[in-house]
Amino acid sequence: MSEVTSNLKEQSQSRKKMIFRVALTGVMTALAEVLMMLEIPLPLMPGFLKYDLSDIPALFAGFVCGPLAGVIVELLKNLIHMPLTNTQYIGEVANFISGSIFVLTGALVYRRMRSKKGVVLSLAAGTVALTIATSFVNYFFSLPLYEKVMGFPLPAIIDMCNKANTVVTIDSKLDVIFMTFVPFNIFKGITISVMAFLLYLPIHLFFEGKKVEG
Repeated sequence: MSEVTSNLKEQSQSRKKMIFRVALTGVMTALAEVLMMLEIPLPLMPGFLKYDLSDIPALFAGFVCGPLAGVIVELLKNLIHMPLTNTQYIGEVANFISGSIFVLTGALVYRRMRSKKGVVLSLAAGTVALTIATSFVNYFFSLPLYEKVMGFPLPAIIDMCNKANTVVTIDSKLDVIFMTFVPFNIFKGITISVMAFLLYLPIHLFFEGKKVEG
């Protein structure tokens, strides 16, 4: 009888955890989409690069519910956002790939080191992964597709980058990657990481029912 009771309790706890994870993932997706709509331009960056904070809710979902939940938030927010833009879905696919790598890397590191140090290392690793991944994604995927699908030629992109940032001279696709996309994503990764760190620690007790160890 005790075994049956124990199994029922385990099933009930498992069900509650699943409901909590689904609910939290849904809430974080909604918040991520709202933040994605509040994108802003940055100084020294061309107009086609916009900054937003939508990766923070995905990071929270990844930290609390596991890496897959963070990727699901990244996927859903971009699917919801697709009808609201005119990028022929190129921007959303690129955002999903880069955001997923950022969140997945961070959540996997945090899964092994559930402490303040783990949060810092996970966000640092996520920023490095984000910067490297977006360089390849933009070089081999986004820029070629913008040119072929949307008729947005590379010389026009180079011209926009040079007009936005007069400090450096951009002459090639590699220059666009290293002098525009890399600085943008380093800034994005660092600022999102700082905000995620400051926000996650106070609400960690509410989310997981225990303090982050020092």
